[in-house]
Amino acid sequence: MDKIKISAVAYTNTKPFIYGIEHSDVKNKIDLSLDIPSDCAAKLIDGQVDIGLIPIAAFPHVPNANIVADYCIGSIGAVNSVFIFSDVPAKEIKSLKLDSHSRTSNNLARVLLKFYWKLDVEFTTDPTVKTDAIVLIGDRTFGKKGDYAYAYDMGEEWMNFTRLPFMYAAWVANKEIPKEFIEEFNVALKSGLDHRKELLKELPENPAFDLDDYLMHKLDFELTTQKREAMTLFLSYIRELG
Repeated sequence: MDKIKISAVAYTNTKPFIYGIEHSDVKNKIDLSLDIPSDCAAKLIDGQVDIGLIPIAAFPHVPNANIVADYCIGSIGAVNSVFIFSDVPAKEIKSLKLDSHSRTSNNLARVLLKFYWKLDVEFTTDPTVKTDAIVLIGDRTFGKKGDYAYAYDMGEEWMNFTRLPFMYAAWVANKEIPKEFIEEFNVALKSGLDHRKELLKELPENPAFDLDDYLMHKLDFELTTQKREAMTLFLSYIRELG
């Protein structure tokens, strides 16, 4: 069998999955690249890879998209790495700078601002433009909450809005993947999650951020029915945004 090409996110939130893959035989059956979320999606959409851990906002753009794993990147409430950082209270935000790394987080910000906070906000991707607020995700948020007057955890705000958990990224294929490989892949992912304590010993300490709490409690990796429901609802809101 040809090696299956996989793109995964290079952030800390994916390290349990990578740990599981690297400590299993499945690593010999794949070509793995580590990318930022938007590049994971682009590679899967363009057919450069067979499976990607992609932002769920990209799901409708993937040809023959199907979720192939029992695990995802999600949270039940606050996730502590997907933020709107703001100089003003949420209700006063009039301009927001989007994050070039993730289409899901940008769309989640837009959904919350329009449908939850009922705001009409101007958006930009220009790094030189001064805005009331910015979207920032992943490891670049670690220890940054204190740098801003207001920090809105989008996992928590989504839960306040919908009473649902959120799924930020899922393992998605653009073609039919052999059942035997999917079963072996799921075992590897589960093994990585089961060995998070061992993984934490290998990660560099960050005095400004509690990695143990993040990987063990803030992130929720199970792909549940409620997370699928949240994904469907989220994608419907994106369609309404136009």
